[in-house]
Amino acid sequence: MWAYEKPDNLVEWWIESEKKYKDTPLFLTHDNRGGLNPIKYGEIGVRINNARGGLAALGVGAGDAVGIISNNRPEWAILAFAVYGRNARFVPMYEKELEKTWKYIIRDSGLKFLIVSNHDIYEKVKEFPSEIPALKNIYIIDSDSENNLAALERIGEKDPVTPLIPVPDDIAVLIYTSGTTADPKGVLLSHGNITYNALTGHRLFPDLREGLVGISMLPWAHSYAITAELTSWIHFGGTLGFMRDVSTLAEDMRLVRPHFIVSVPRVFNKVYDVIQMRMSEQGGFKKKLFDVACFTAKQKRELSEAGKTSLAINIKHALLDKIVFSKIREVVGGRIIGAMTGSAVMNKNIAEFFFDIGISIYDCYGLTETSPGVSMNSPLAWRIGSVGKIMEGQKVVIDKSASEEGAEDGEIIVYGPNVMKGYHNKPQETTAVIMPDGGFRTGDRGRLDEDGFLWITGRIKEQYKLSNGKYVFPAAIEEEIKLLPKVANAMVYGDGKPYNVCLVYPDFEVASRWAAEKGISGELVDLFVNEDFKEALEDEIKDHLSETFGRYEIPEKFYLIDEDFTVDNKMLTQTMKLKRRNVIDKYADDIEKLYS
Repeated sequence: MWAYEKPDNLVEWWIESEKKYKDTPLFLTHDNRGGLNPIKYGEIGVRINNARGGLAALGVGAGDAVGIISNNRPEWAILAFAVYGRNARFVPMYEKELEKTWKYIIRDSGLKFLIVSNHDIYEKVKEFPSEIPALKNIYIIDSDSENNLAALERIGEKDPVTPLIPVPDDIAVLIYTSGTTADPKGVLLSHGNITYNALTGHRLFPDLREGLVGISMLPWAHSYAITAELTSWIHFGGTLGFMRDVSTLAEDMRLVRPHFIVSVPRVFNKVYDVIQMRMSEQGGFKKKLFDVACFTAKQKRELSEAGKTSLAINIKHALLDKIVFSKIREVVGGRIIGAMTGSAVMNKNIAEFFFDIGISIYDCYGLTETSPGVSMNSPLAWRIGSVGKIMEGQKVVIDKSASEEGAEDGEIIVYGPNVMKGYHNKPQETTAVIMPDGGFRTGDRGRLDEDGFLWITGRIKEQYKLSNGKYVFPAAIEEEIKLLPKVANAMVYGDGKPYNVCLVYPDFEVASRWAAEKGISGELVDLFVNEDFKEALEDEIKDHLSETFGRYEIPEKFYLIDEDFTVDNKMLTQTMKLKRRNVIDKYADDIEKLYS
């Protein structure tokens, strides 16, 4: 149906890049001395060839499924491209996942071979072959045992095989979306899906070229990171370092010194909070200078948006940029030229702040089922607050049939070469989202403006109606609440209720300073029962929201929680989206008390 541009499969994609960038570093791994170890495209290519030969010796062929449970590392990419070269399906899984989820994915995908990163994971899955007949062997990356990856590569080195070249419609990866109320759904993405998306996306960022460095922080087990990061960077000869852990991100940034970052809003929100907090702590002349620099940058941006300029403001901005903003950019390595964010809509105020300090963050939109890019802001065309223009080769239709009367927005329906082939083993679920004419129902609400920029207004599954008939989109309210210094995280609820309520996880660092200023002593947990703190926090939230939201949208009651929403406690997906059902289930009794 679709005419795909060459290279239209991930095997030739790799072959072309390895030939062009053989001596360029592809990965920067952390060594034991606090430094980085570069690994060239050519070196990775040798290991891909060996791994492919090893898989062939095991009998892996077209249509077979090979899985991995591992965080991002060179071996992840080596195995992926080795599997592609057998025209087999690669099935990535997260290290931080429930064993029952691994088991479900392995059984549902018909996995033939599994590779895990270490012995700890191996101990959890070693009995799976006795329960899942299709699973033949399990190999370990970090191991000296006979069933390690090195042994598999040695087999392939002795008996090499030429790669099989898939056609665009052949399945490349089988990615399972997070299941919070049902089993995960396996999304079938083809070689053409991914190569189209990566090629089209790269054209919007012409400055990304050979030798530029990125830092890998999102799991490649998600389509956003597979396409926008790993596949795209291989295409233009980029180099990728790794974030070891969230706790080491600041140090990793200084080591890797990225030119460009692919991430999610949550990361930039945290950086923004830290910058604002440090400036407030320093106070005095430094804080005044920072405020002047921000105001001048805002003036310059607003003039530019109006098609105007001012020599005086430009000179003032250049001076303050050198004195103030360059120091902030040094924190992330000092050479960053931009960033891309997806998975959730970036807060407009935070996006403007980063643009003003010289870190352009381009918001994009997509889903696993669209491999994933649908629309993108880019250096060629951007509008802060939107998620960009529709990518070349796609069409978006806004279906208002289910919207309330007079609404300007509706469900986003996507047509294009990026739409998945379907859900594995789930024909009914596939039919429910892929229309007879090929359009994919995203479940997201949005609108297109007069210039073709897409604006996300809510998630149809997440929207709910209060008992007074008013519709609420909680995510937008939550993002505004999380801008406040005293708030680290929040969830708004009110489905079928007379008013909204809100769970709030306070920022304890800010809260402790507030307590000290008020002369309140004791443990931080004492703040949970301190009426002055609770009242100050609630008033601050309500006042802030009143500037943007209607009265019916503003939560009337609040409940403070003492545990953040994280991936580990299953309150967030691997791409930092809130698992609402899990949160509601955990705090059901506390929520109901707010309506008593």
